[in-house]
Amino acid sequence: MTAGNNGGSASNGIHTQASILDGIRVVDFSTGVPGPYVTKLLADAGADVIKVEGPVGDPVRRWSATRAEFEGDSALFQLLNASKRGVVGEPGDPEIEELVATADAVVESFPAGSGLGQAWAERHPHLVVLSVTHYGQDGPLVSHPSTEYTVQAQCGAIACRGRPDQPPIHAGGGIAEWTAGAYAGPAILSALLRARRTGRGEHIDLAVADVMGIAATTFSDLANSMRGGGSDFDRVARSVEAPSIEPALDGWVGFNTNTALQYQGFVLMIERPDLIDTEWSQIGERAGRLDEWNAMVHPWTSRHTVAEIIKAASDLRVPVAEVNDGRSVLDNEQFAARGVFVRNPGGFLQPRSPYLMDGGGERRPATPAPRLGEHTGTIEARPRPEPSAADGSHDLPLARVKVLDLTSWWAGPSATGTLAMLGADVIHIESTGHPDGMRMTGFMFGTEDWWEWSSMFVAINPNKRDLTLDLDTEAGMDLLWRLIEEADVIIENFSPRVVEKWGLSWEAVSARNPRAVFTRMPAFGLSGPWRDRVGFAQTMEQLTGMAWVTGHLYDQPRIMRGPCDPIAGMHGAYAAILGLAVRERTGQGVFVESTMVEAALNCSAEQIVEYTAYGNVMERAGNRSPYAAPQGLYPCRGHEQWLALAVATDEQWQALVEVLGSPEWADRPEYATDAGRREGHDAIDEGLYAWAAEQDLDDAVARLVDAGVPAAPAWDPRLQNENPQHAHRGLFEMVEHPAVGTHPMPGMPYRFASVDRWITSPSPTLGQHNHEILAELGVSADKIAALEADGVIGTRPKGL
Repeated sequence: MTAGNNGGSASNGIHTQASILDGIRVVDFSTGVPGPYVTKLLADAGADVIKVEGPVGDPVRRWSATRAEFEGDSALFQLLNASKRGVVGEPGDPEIEELVATADAVVESFPAGSGLGQAWAERHPHLVVLSVTHYGQDGPLVSHPSTEYTVQAQCGAIACRGRPDQPPIHAGGGIAEWTAGAYAGPAILSALLRARRTGRGEHIDLAVADVMGIAATTFSDLANSMRGGGSDFDRVARSVEAPSIEPALDGWVGFNTNTALQYQGFVLMIERPDLIDTEWSQIGERAGRLDEWNAMVHPWTSRHTVAEIIKAASDLRVPVAEVNDGRSVLDNEQFAARGVFVRNPGGFLQPRSPYLMDGGGERRPATPAPRLGEHTGTIEARPRPEPSAADGSHDLPLARVKVLDLTSWWAGPSATGTLAMLGADVIHIESTGHPDGMRMTGFMFGTEDWWEWSSMFVAINPNKRDLTLDLDTEAGMDLLWRLIEEADVIIENFSPRVVEKWGLSWEAVSARNPRAVFTRMPAFGLSGPWRDRVGFAQTMEQLTGMAWVTGHLYDQPRIMRGPCDPIAGMHGAYAAILGLAVRERTGQGVFVESTMVEAALNCSAEQIVEYTAYGNVMERAGNRSPYAAPQGLYPCRGHEQWLALAVATDEQWQALVEVLGSPEWADRPEYATDAGRREGHDAIDEGLYAWAAEQDLDDAVARLVDAGVPAAPAWDPRLQNENPQHAHRGLFEMVEHPAVGTHPMPGMPYRFASVDRWITSPSPTLGQHNHEILAELGVSADKIAALEADGVIGTRPKGL
């Protein structure tokens, strides 16, 4: 079944606004992308968002990534700020302070150290305040000048990406800021709903560096710790997947082979069955001998068109997609069939909100983004919000919410993992015949409990309980339905055909539990020609344009390696919490569809609006970007000592020239402007390479930062927990796991003022809580023993 209403856009081709959050007022002081994106999510769901700007306005009003010329406000600004109202004012102005005092939430991105967010939260205890900065509100790096690029470097998100024989490469498209906005969604919405009930607000301190430390390093730090730790590495941190993006006769086509069956399907497709049972079946072997592997693959892919390859791979159930840019993505048949692209009030196309929902209430067309100061002096007064049931508890926002977690890999488990961190009781369902696929990615094969040694699984699933059920048996399905009857939220991310085999339709679920919020997270949606295709994060990055803007100019598009999974997870968690908001208002459960690919489209929307508003296609540019010039990685003295540098303003350029000693090659009048530096970027890079080669990395970073120039080391992701900023903020928490021991594990990329520690229990071992959960259902000890004897439940994968 497909949900009938969309929480942010309808199928009539125009962007619309739901009414789920009617009555909630949010005052938005933020600029850039992260804050405005999360308030866009709130506005699309019906919140009254009031954007407060200074006299010159949000700089995004004047921004185009392709340097397009336009009148009025930029397409990106209009995308981020539709259905909001706008006023001009400053903190401290009486009318602005009154807006804050009577709001439900405030979002701000003032420089760390201003203390405004914390002061508002302390002054108004009912208020939820979200503070968004690059490094958080305190710590050794908060005063460092920074850009999205240097933040990626500092948190380890650059050093992990790229061929070992090439420089590391950043993830393009400003993805760190979009991902941060997505992470903010479940945090602020859950805190808002708690505040409306109890009168207890929250201060949420979100750091973009922490977001990318979780979302874009594939938990390399935990993997290193589980291997024994240390920093004496025999190889660099970066690598690329193989197969991944490959050349076709008429373009690029993307694959991923996360499982042995997918690898076998791939080599059958390229007519090389002799590669099945060989060393090439090992991911590390292919990555380590990339040129040899490509020599076997490219002759076949280069002889076939993208369409031919997609059909062949799909027939073998190998995840596959064309590699799109901001223009070609509009032609995808799946997106066309589902009406994914809708018209912004500004006239250009944008992705609709990435969830569909039954029961979202009345719909209305989105209103245009406000002109600067358009609503100054016209915002109606309102009383301070009163809680519906004030209490003095210190519970987490989702305390007493029961979640049934039918997800696997990363996207779905990151959604349920977020709900668990925010206080929900999450029961993760697996089976001994089909454990969560992420368990199979460990490195201890052959040991007694190798399936417990996946650093990815261990990192993604803390605070959950685990129950194994064989859903191919009548007894297993009976127990699942009993769990469904008691759940507040059910979330799944299997392919539609698997879920339908189990009979888990919305009609069946709601008949057994009318108050359930049933959230489905399919790869491509529950309708359209791609409905039953398998898809992973790599596929989404290839399909939506994310890979198109990532990669060296002399190489090829490269996947971002990570962000798409948690992006889908955060949107899925946000949509599920919205479902709870609907239930709170109506008393009835709702059906939610939150697709992985449409979440990715929303976080790569800048490419789409640049093309549909201006006719310009964003391109990959190696370590350069539209946001700063010069920008790049420059090797300093020693092995793998990469300096990340980004000059975002003319003043920063002058400061850099002074640090360099004002050499003739740099002290040129044409470089005084951004346009001149872009024109001369190659020559500037030559000078910077020569200068950096003589520098000690730490000394160079310190001198540049002291001068006001954004700079950072490209931190090794395997040593993240040693990063001084992460350590100060407590991003990593020491957790004792029953199988793998005690290790630093990442919590959440934001701090709640009311939360000292996020992780209360380690990720569960397979079937760890079988007896506990079944006993809670009223299953007798004798019956549990019989279920074990029959293989319905268990704690070891079948066949071992």
